[in-house]
Amino acid sequence: MSSRLTWVTVSLAALVSFLVGVIVAGGLDQPRVVAGETPARSPIAALKRASDHPAAATPLANFADIVDRVNPAVVGIDATTRVEDVGARRRRRADGAEPFDFDLGPRPDREAPRRGAGSGFIIDPDGSILTNHHVIEGAERITVKLSDGRTLRARVIGTDPDTDVALIKVDGERSLPVAPLGDSSSLRMGEWVCAIGNPLEYEHSVTVGVVSFLGRKLFDASLDNYIQTDAAINFGNSGGPLLNSRGEVIGINSAISSRASNIGFAVPINGAVAILPQLRDTGRVARGYIGVALRDVDVDVMKSLNLVVDKGALVQNISEGSPAERAGLRPYDVITSFEGRPIVNEDDLIHEIASRSPGTPVSIRVLRDGQHMSVTVKLAERPLRSDARVGSPAPSTSRPARQSNEVEPLLGLAVRDIDASTAQRLELPKPTRGVLILRVEPLSTAFEAGVERGTVLLEINRQSVDSVDAFRRVARGVRPGDVVALFMYAPDTEQRQLKTVRIEER
Repeated sequence: MSSRLTWVTVSLAALVSFLVGVIVAGGLDQPRVVAGETPARSPIAALKRASDHPAAATPLANFADIVDRVNPAVVGIDATTRVEDVGARRRRRADGAEPFDFDLGPRPDREAPRRGAGSGFIIDPDGSILTNHHVIEGAERITVKLSDGRTLRARVIGTDPDTDVALIKVDGERSLPVAPLGDSSSLRMGEWVCAIGNPLEYEHSVTVGVVSFLGRKLFDASLDNYIQTDAAINFGNSGGPLLNSRGEVIGINSAISSRASNIGFAVPINGAVAILPQLRDTGRVARGYIGVALRDVDVDVMKSLNLVVDKGALVQNISEGSPAERAGLRPYDVITSFEGRPIVNEDDLIHEIASRSPGTPVSIRVLRDGQHMSVTVKLAERPLRSDARVGSPAPSTSRPARQSNEVEPLLGLAVRDIDASTAQRLELPKPTRGVLILRVEPLSTAFEAGVERGTVLLEINRQSVDSVDAFRRVARGVRPGDVVALFMYAPDTEQRQLKTVRIEER
């Protein structure tokens, strides 16, 4: 009997030991792994790991497949031009724009042609190609190298310098591969993108990065809407496609930063598609224009000018002889709607104006001195950037200049009167009445607001400051906590502008 009890006891102990071992082994979840063998995983454990890390469950874009599909539609572009034309383009490198060409070595003969290289992509089977304006600007001969190795002559169909877009074409083709076009308005910051092009003549190079910023302003604040990316873009990438994770073209690679690496910029494809009909039909783009400089309405503008609206585009400057001047628009007017559509900010209004044809009459709703009014403006054609100048050089006054070397403590500004010689030297338009800013105190609120030495201060809170005495009189009324509106004229840009300054105790 005792032996039977002993046997039962031993059996129970063995069973308990076995069950404990199974539980411990299962809890540790440490399967044996043999080289070349994939360990079996519990579906429940895999599901738990995926739920703990949801991002890991989302696969990254397969850019290898995308490149296989789109690369055949990417072309290399060689543009031959005269040395003088190339030099003119090189002077624009200081703007931060990528030059169209790169130097292939010294040439003793100044009259010898020079070649530059860029990229492009086919958008129609018959050989229509999108690229940058600066890639083919001034070129006397354009050749396109296809992905199959063929080299074909191309001709210019149309260009738009303001957005740096050009349409060229190779003739005699019917079934070329095409790059699918996407919707750049659906882009988000942080989204994966891929650039294809011919940097430094390394054909069909591929780089990958993310969208770093949307709507970047580089050269023309009124039209620029660049996509910024950290996908590497170098000389020769210009004109090539920027692709989203679905393999659609959402940008035309256009510029790089001259101050940092891996900061590139692309023209949104929606903007290029919008002007394609004009490029095909007339070879150029005509945009609507009313001749105003604008700024957004924000909290500081509202407070300093006592506005009753929190959205809109504030008129800062009006070009002489422009449609806006003829229609009676004035500085400080706030444009709140355009053709019955509410205007949220400056970009909103510029897009509406530029999307309409010159000669079109449009209705604009304006807030002026607390009163709403409607104005009809007949759009003119927007001048090219190089032609857009405001005013004409003329001396404004012959009175002797007075100077205040003391910095006004709350505003942080030192000013002087503008005499005839100063007005002539600065080429101020007539009439310009104000004081010249001689100094902006470092760390002052004016400095933080972007007020610069050498600009002309015209008004403070809509009160004229046409002399040092007037400046002092108005400045004495400023108190800590106020938001002050400074209306100024910048001689370097020939534009009037409004800046708001929050006054702090010093």
